[in-house]
Amino acid sequence: MDRSRSATVRGAIGGALAATVIAVFFLIVDALRGAPLHTPEFLSSVLLGPASASLGVAAIGAYTVLHYAVFIVAGALAGWALNRLGSPASLLLGVVIGFLLFDVSFYAGVVLRGVDVVHELGWPTFLVGNVLGGLVLVGYVGRAGPERRRGWVEVLGENAVLKEGLVAGLIGAAVLAAWFLLLDLVRARLLFTPAALGSALFHGVSGPGAVEYSLATILGYTLVHTAAFLVAGLAMAGLVARSEEHPSLLLALVLLFVTFETLVTGLITIAAAWLLDQLAWWAIAAGNLGAAAAMGYYLWRRHPRVGADLPRAEQSAASGSRGLVTGAAGPGAGRVGGPGSGQPT
Repeated sequence: MDRSRSATVRGAIGGALAATVIAVFFLIVDALRGAPLHTPEFLSSVLLGPASASLGVAAIGAYTVLHYAVFIVAGALAGWALNRLGSPASLLLGVVIGFLLFDVSFYAGVVLRGVDVVHELGWPTFLVGNVLGGLVLVGYVGRAGPERRRGWVEVLGENAVLKEGLVAGLIGAAVLAAWFLLLDLVRARLLFTPAALGSALFHGVSGPGAVEYSLATILGYTLVHTAAFLVAGLAMAGLVARSEEHPSLLLALVLLFVTFETLVTGLITIAAAWLLDQLAWWAIAAGNLGAAAAMGYYLWRRHPRVGADLPRAEQSAASGSRGLVTGAAGPGAGRVGGPGSGQPT
């Protein structure tokens, strides 16, 4: 079997695996929503029209066959194209394919059937399912290929700042999530905080009575929450790494935290002021402070020199300032009537 054909076959297998992962994902989502098989039933009705009602289970079977066929063909094309281009099967490419599947599904439903599939199933859930499929497809093609490619674990191992930033971000996200989970448990309203924030972000609700306790809403907000902390973790890790050479940059970390705290509170106030009454400003501040402290502790443990060098940096800066003042005054500036004083002797 030549190399091009082998890559096409690997892509087809990857497409079948992606189709399976997406099908299982939506089966779980439907079960958690209390509506088993809602997604394949709805999509089969979009595909077959009114005839799907009379076909029953057969309509779901027909949609499932088409679902696998589309992903097998898409996977085969992806494998062939990657082989022709000589491009590595990266995780980023998997995310891109997931977004592409999301867009194609949306436009196909609207153009061919006049149905907004994404709105019906919920865009966060639909996007997550397709991205998972894209990652599985590309991941299999990359792993099953004859050439050894570096995995993401190796890449992280070679880039300390990237690794530390991602770990710090995950730590901060977990600490803040645990804090609000504890508050929700104390107030006897489990998962209210992520549901309320997700409802405000995705659905624009105007009060606590309209909060949507759905998996899509909570999961969608959790992804946004985690992504925000990953960005903050990367920024902190970069500043800490540079602070080993320039300890005064640690002050930028304080400014970063203050800015982040103000930004979070300001965005909540703009998006949904009612959330401040439900969550309390002190709870938001305490949670962010705890998350920042946990991230800072992790980074300090990775860079213990940073804290030790800070007093010396401050002392050096103070000495430099005194030297500038003395130099500017010049020799003899403190002697009245001395040389260069401008006064008669």
